[in-house]
Amino acid sequence: MAKYEILIKAVTIQKLSYGEVAARYGVSKTLVHKLHHRWLVEGDAAYEPRSRRPRSSPTRTPDRIRERVLALRDELIALGVDAGADTISEHLARERISLSRVTIWRILTAAGKVSPQPQKRPRSSWRRFTADRPNELWQSDFTHVSLSTGADVEVIGWIDDHSRYLLHLSAHPRITGHTVTDTFTASAHEHGYPAATLTDNGMVYTTRLARGGRGRGDGAGNAFETLLATLGIIQKNGKPFKPTTQGKIERFWQTLKNHLRAHPAATITELQHTLDAFRDYYNTVRPHRALGRKTPTFAYELIPKADPARPDDPNIWRVRYDTIDNDGKITLRHHGRLLHLGIGRAHTRTEIICLVHNDDATIIILTTGELLAEFTLNPEKNYQRKNG
Repeated sequence: MAKYEILIKAVTIQKLSYGEVAARYGVSKTLVHKLHHRWLVEGDAAYEPRSRRPRSSPTRTPDRIRERVLALRDELIALGVDAGADTISEHLARERISLSRVTIWRILTAAGKVSPQPQKRPRSSWRRFTADRPNELWQSDFTHVSLSTGADVEVIGWIDDHSRYLLHLSAHPRITGHTVTDTFTASAHEHGYPAATLTDNGMVYTTRLARGGRGRGDGAGNAFETLLATLGIIQKNGKPFKPTTQGKIERFWQTLKNHLRAHPAATITELQHTLDAFRDYYNTVRPHRALGRKTPTFAYELIPKADPARPDDPNIWRVRYDTIDNDGKITLRHHGRLLHLGIGRAHTRTEIICLVHNDDATIIILTTGELLAEFTLNPEKNYQRKNG
């Protein structure tokens, strides 16, 4: 360093006293004294400042623990699951090793395991929303997944907003309206019905933005909308082109796809086995940062669950527009089940209006108003015969 060299040569060559050098260069007399005596011992090496690194670091993380942190990071990445500092900290705690997330982050950074991401928004700008109780709000969405053969399939998920508990996860060739109602009903039979749902505006969830759907003003919705209305469950939909509203399920897909890249599947059956194993890991093993490093299962079972608010009027009034199929029947969802109403093959492809009041259904021809059939619906049977 030029500064040290100048101070030393002012004493050794210019023959100035320590006080004169200090006054001329605006430094302390002690510094000049130390540099001169260091030069007498070390020679020209005194021109460079010594390292300020301590000779020993009693609080330094032991090498075996540092190696365990790096090994655990590699293990989690190989499994295709989250491998951040919070997750590693929780896994270490299970091994009775206490290490803060900051220390873990520094170890990973020093080893070149962390890639800078300056484009990310600071956490201070986030505005979080979380339901107060389990089953207060369920989020759902579906995503595309490629099999190792190149075939494209779709995966649907249902997740509890309060606890992040993964209620359902299944793979299908394509997600349809029937898939939504069937997976929702299966989840509800296992975990109880939610007070509300939150999804995007896909046609399988809502027809309110679709031409000819609920938005046209006749009150007709798809099967999922009708089911929720019947059960008194509030349906919420995010704004179009605003996926952050459904942020929890959207973020979940990133976690899932990281796992699937490490566990490729050749068939939809094999993929479902992978999804089942991942769901168990996600719910019972993986610590969640938003839950204070607790598991979703712990948070889901910690406090009582919310229930849907049943309609004040128990009566069911529905108007459905449909076309009789080639087998002479229509399909109607009633009390959470799909019922097949047999009208007769003589009326195949006839456009009809189905009027439903509680367990009574009346079928009339759309164009003429002619009465075709009346039914007393029995939810215990799939096929419904005409009255009389």
